[in-house]
Order: sequence, then C-alpha cells, then structure tokens
Amino acid sequence: MIVFPCAKINLGLNIVSELENGYHSLETVFYPIPIYDALEIKYMDEKFPGEEPCDLKVTGNQVDCDEQSNLVIKAYHVLAEDLSLPRVHAHLYKQIPSKAGLGGGSSDGAFMIRLLDERFRLNIGNAEMERYAAKLGADCAFFITAEPSFGSGMGNILEPADGPRGNLSGYYLVVVKPDISISTSDAFRQIKCQKPKKCCREVVRQPIDTWKTDLVNDFEKPVFSLWPELKNIKQHLYDRGAVYAQMSGSGSAIYGIFRQKPLGIKEEFQGSYTAVRSLE
Repeated sequence: MIVFPCAKINLGLNIVSELENGYHSLETVFYPIPIYDALEIKYMDEKFPGEEPCDLKVTGNQVDCDEQSNLVIKAYHVLAEDLSLPRVHAHLYKQIPSKAGLGGGSSDGAFMIRLLDERFRLNIGNAEMERYAAKLGADCAFFITAEPSFGSGMGNILEPADGPRGNLSGYYLVVVKPDISISTSDAFRQIKCQKPKKCCREVVRQPIDTWKTDLVNDFEKPVFSLWPELKNIKQHLYDRGAVYAQMSGSGSAIYGIFRQKPLGIKEEFQGSYTAVRSLE
C-alpha cells in the first residue's frame, strides 16, 4: 500500500511568546501544497533476519539522518507502544526538499501513521492519529488531515482556517529552495516574541492583495540578515508578478503566489530547487 505525503507552506508565521519549557507559542496558517514524497509499506517475511520490526529504504533525495531516527520509523514505534503491529518494510521516495520549511519529514511521519491505520485496519480515528503525530513533532498533527488549518500553541493546536482554499483556488505557486540549510533552533534564538497586530487567520480571509502588507513571517528578518540571497529571491518573485511571496517556516524555501503561470521562471533560479504548481 502506498501514500503520498504532501508538503506545506506557512501563510504567515508569528512567534507570540516563549513557553516555560523553552519552546515557543506561535500562530500560523498551514496550507498543503502539491509537492509530494511517496511512502510504501509491505509485510516483512517472518524469515527476514533484521532485528528491527520496521526497516526503511530511502530513495530519491538524500536525508541527513540514520534510518532509526527517521520520523517514518519513529511513527511506527509511537503506534507500536499501544497497538499490536506486524513487522514491515517501508520504502520512502523523497522529493520534498529537506531543511526547507516545507514540512517534508513531518509529513512523512504523519502519513506513516495514516498508512499503518489504513493498512492494518486499526480504526484509530483522526483525533487520535493527531495525538500520536504530535508526539513526533509540533507540526506533524497538521498532516493527518492535510487541510488548511490555523495552528497555535507549538503548532499542534489546530482549527479550521476557513479562508485560504477559496482565496488560492486557481492561482499558481512557485517554490524556490536554494542550497542553504537553516537550523530551526538557531533561527528561534534570533526571534523577538511579540503578538502581531492582526492574526494571520484573519489576514488569510482578506483579499490576497492585502497580504503583502498584513501577512508576516517573523523568521524572515533574522534569516534574511544572515542570508540576504533569500531576500533577493523573494524580491525577484515580486518582480516577476507574484501577488504574495514569503519564506515558509524558518526557511530556506521561498514561495510566490501568482495569478497566471509564470513562464520560464525555473531557468531564472538555476542551481536551486524550483517547482511550479497549480493550486486548486
């Protein structure tokens, strides 16, 4: 059985306070986008000599962690703590860029939970799957339904976003990921927490022409100061006609939303991962 974990972008990202546990409280709108990995599981034959109950083969893009640290494997073990699971082989084909702010690893982990639930008829239900996914990482729970959602808390408290799907239907998305890796923990250390003047959930309900003024990613200022080429990519997307452009998450992917498909734009970002997708 196979599923296709999707990427996400953040429509606005505000770091509103620091929590006692050292983490941060944030507000953001998670929005799924049509860039996918592929994830497949098969029964492991009882004669297979591996010691682990779940092994993982990764093809496509390289990942920078060992097998047992991958969220696909961790998702298996999170469920196996409470439920009886057979031994399985997992195959992950990576296309979503890593360290991009696109949620690829989180999506893989959440979709593994979904896949195990469906394949082995666990009948967990979405709410319980979100609880398990939240154990893997703050934004993992979003990918259980992968519907536009307003995230608060550490990103694990999800509510319907109400507006974005209608706002973005018929637009085109360009995602540019240069060869820059950003440490999320380092980015958080540069953040000055503050409540935004207008919540991103309200902004995405407004006409998209107002987003450039009202919809802010708090990570952009510190990240752009360290990597000005990311700021230049964002400006280039505006110069090419984007109605809105922003860095996703803590970066380093920059996205632009266009009313019409921007022709030839991939050639303008040679050396970077560049994807052009239609939004529905």
